[in-house]
Amino acid sequence: MNVRRQHISGVAMAAVAALGLGSLSACSTDSAAAANTGKFDVVASFYPMAFLADRIGGTHVHVTSLTQPGQEPHDLEISAQQTARLQESDAVLYLKNLQPSVDDAVAQSEVRTKIDAGSLTSLEKHGNEVGGHAASHDHSANEEPAGLDPHIWLDPVRYAQVAEGVGKAFEKSDPKNAADYRKNTAALVKELDALNTRFKDGLAHTKSKVFITTHAAFGYLAERYGLTEEAINGLDPESEPSAARVKGLENMAKADGVTTVFYETLVSDKTAKTIAADAGLKTDVLDPIEGITAKSRGKDYFSVQESNLKALQTALGSK
Repeated sequence: MNVRRQHISGVAMAAVAALGLGSLSACSTDSAAAANTGKFDVVASFYPMAFLADRIGGTHVHVTSLTQPGQEPHDLEISAQQTARLQESDAVLYLKNLQPSVDDAVAQSEVRTKIDAGSLTSLEKHGNEVGGHAASHDHSANEEPAGLDPHIWLDPVRYAQVAEGVGKAFEKSDPKNAADYRKNTAALVKELDALNTRFKDGLAHTKSKVFITTHAAFGYLAERYGLTEEAINGLDPESEPSAARVKGLENMAKADGVTTVFYETLVSDKTAKTIAADAGLKTDVLDPIEGITAKSRGKDYFSVQESNLKALQTALGSK
C-alpha cells in the first residue's frame, strides 16, 4: 500500500532542502551532516524509525531523519541533497511502502545496510474498521477495501520485534560495538514489554470497546487490546468519507456508547470536529506518533503512548 497524500508546497520543500537531513539525537549536533562523523551514521525515514536507531545505537551512532519535525511523513518528497547524503551513510532505517520517495531513493542507493522495519514483524491488511465488534453498521456502505497497514509502531509488541531486528542489523554492520547494541536493544524491548502490560491492564475493563479516529492508524493497537477502531477516512487521512460512512458512524456511536472522536496533531481536525458536533460527541487527540512537535502530548514515543493510553481509558470508560 502506497499511502499518498497531497505534496507539501514548493516553499516548504525549499525549506526542507535547505535544512537537509534533520537531526534527531543528542548524539548528533550537526543537523546538516549525515555522514563522516566518526560514528555509525544512520539515516532514518521518520520519527518512529529514528527513535529506534537513537535508543539502540546510543553514543555509537549519528542519527538523522529525512522527515522534519511537524512534517507529515506521508507528504515527504526528499531533495537531491538529501538523496546524496543518504548515499554517504552507513545504514538506512525505513518502513517500505509508507513514503514512496524514500523507497525510490533507498532502492537506487548503494548504502551498505538497508533495514526495512516492515520485514522485521508481520503486517496485516486493514480497512476503516478494525476489530469488528461494533454493534450497528452497514458493511456494504461503510467499509472500504483493506490495504496493507504500515502503522506497526503503535503496537508495542510489533515495535519490540522491529527493535530486536534493528539491533541485530546494527550488530552485524558495526561489530565492534555489538555488545552495546545488544544491551541497548534488550533495555528498549523491556520498556516496550512494560508498556504493553500497561495498555493490556489499562484497557481490560472498559464500558465500551469501540473508538472513532480520523484515519485507520490504530488497527494494530485495537487488535492487540481487544478493541475496535472505526476510522472516518481509512488508511489515507486526506480521503473524504462518504455520506453513508458518516451516517453509519453516527448510528454506531449511539449503539456502542461511543463518547469521543479522536483526531491527530499533524492532520486537520475539521472533519473529526464536524462529525462530533453532529453526533453530540466530544473530541480528543490520539497521536499516531509520526513526529514529535510542541503540540505533542509528550517528548518521546513512550510519553506520547502514555498519553494515548489515558485518552483511550477516558473515552472508553475505564473501570
